[in-house]
Amino acid sequence: MMPNPLRLNAVAFISPQNHPILIRTFSKQDELKYHYIAHTSLDVIEERANSSTKSTECYLGLLYAIEDVAVYGYMTPLKVKIVLALGLSDTVVRDVEIATVFKALHMAFYSSISNPFLKLDAPNAGNDQYPFLLVGGVKWKNFRRRVDEISRVVGTVTPVSNT
Repeated sequence: MMPNPLRLNAVAFISPQNHPILIRTFSKQDELKYHYIAHTSLDVIEERANSSTKSTECYLGLLYAIEDVAVYGYMTPLKVKIVLALGLSDTVVRDVEIATVFKALHMAFYSSISNPFLKLDAPNAGNDQYPFLLVGGVKWKNFRRRVDEISRVVGTVTPVSNT
């Protein structure tokens, strides 16, 4: 008997300045719910990042569980936060599986922002979060496609939104 795949409901990429880069939902439930979850997870992420035990580990583990969703966090070395919302189920979720998903998402983001042919043309060069906000824009179809592919491999369906 094969184990049930993880049920990925949403993934959020949040800039170092706590602005949403991309919030992608994979559940037919309320999209606003996952925006709320992404923003409320920032407090827990900041608390863990600023804890007395400074760790070089990017994976922050289970942040909290709310209703039928378990929320996990990850912070890249450049302080970009990645939040996963998984549907709660009776199956055991191992940290290794979640960390692997985070690493794949991190590499998808990294390879997208490292693309020398994709121009990050910010109209205001002094606004340092603007290039991150462009990541969720129209020109970043390949990044969204990679996120969709990772979610498909994890065991979810096609996305409902592309906010």
